[in-house]
Amino acid sequence: MIFGTVALLLSLSLSPPRGSNPLIGVKSPPSPDGSLLGHYPYSEASRGDLVSIYPGLEIHKDTYKALKLMSAAAAADGINLVFLSGYRSIDLQRQIFYGRKSTRNQIAIERAKVSAPPGYSEHSTGYAIDLGDSTMRETDFEEDFELTPAFQWLRKNAARYHFVLSFPKGNPQKVSYEPWHWRYEGTVEALKQFEPANEKRRIGGS
Repeated sequence: MIFGTVALLLSLSLSPPRGSNPLIGVKSPPSPDGSLLGHYPYSEASRGDLVSIYPGLEIHKDTYKALKLMSAAAAADGINLVFLSGYRSIDLQRQIFYGRKSTRNQIAIERAKVSAPPGYSEHSTGYAIDLGDSTMRETDFEEDFELTPAFQWLRKNAARYHFVLSFPKGNPQKVSYEPWHWRYEGTVEALKQFEPANEKRRIGGS
């Protein structure tokens, strides 16, 4: 299996205000279902539940077990998955969200379409993993990842290992399509985390 490294070059001192709404420039509180700009709140994984795939990339221990099995099965079919990004602390997500929003001159609502606000990222749970294809690294974190052999394999086989595409095209959360972003739902604890998002999907966003 081949691993990828994501360099997060961030220099940021800006922090969101404390309270129910972590987004600077957004006055409205979370929706009645708990979501904020399409994203649901998630708790941060405990350090004891995290394992390292390689320096700088950690995921929940349950995700790791399933990911190893899925990666081995993919490799047996000639597909080498690249592990791009896993667990992110809420503090790191804060830096990513506010740092990139500032750099790209985006308002929070625009940024939330492609990056979750701090406290609202699936990555904080340790159950989310961003995947790439070793033969088409130019598609890392791009919609064109859907054109890769890796994505085609995942679409056919990921559910066997309890991985779900978090943000498919036209998702009811109205988050931008992310073919690289998958979440693990193979335990009761994981399912509890993603029940609000799954309920939203079941009712079609109505």
